[in-house]
Amino acid sequence: MKLGAFSISLNVKDLQASKDFYEKLGFVQFAGDMAMNYLIMKNGNALIGLFQGMFEKNILTFNPGWDENAQTMPEFDDVRSIQKSLKGAGVQLDSEADESTKGPGSIMLTDPDGNPILLDQHI
Repeated sequence: MKLGAFSISLNVKDLQASKDFYEKLGFVQFAGDMAMNYLIMKNGNALIGLFQGMFEKNILTFNPGWDENAQTMPEFDDVRSIQKSLKGAGVQLDSEADESTKGPGSIMLTDPDGNPILLDQHI
């Protein structure tokens, strides 16, 4: 199963303070907008999303179809195909992609320790 780029999406209290902190660790702003309350920070192929006031818990995020530079991968598993595989393996999904569509879609699930996992396909 090809899940695409991996990042951690952090629920932060103060976006500017978090940006400043992660810059000290060598991360640079890759995407996002302070005015929209989120930034994507990058250090090599490591990605951290900083989100202020958008969700309650930190989220493990995968982007099917994208590499760590948000470039389209030539081959990838569509989120709907991943969804079918997970459901076939007995994994309970918190939200599902519409299987009658193509292109962007997402699914959510929760690991055994309560950590939310988002598979968010943008293409």
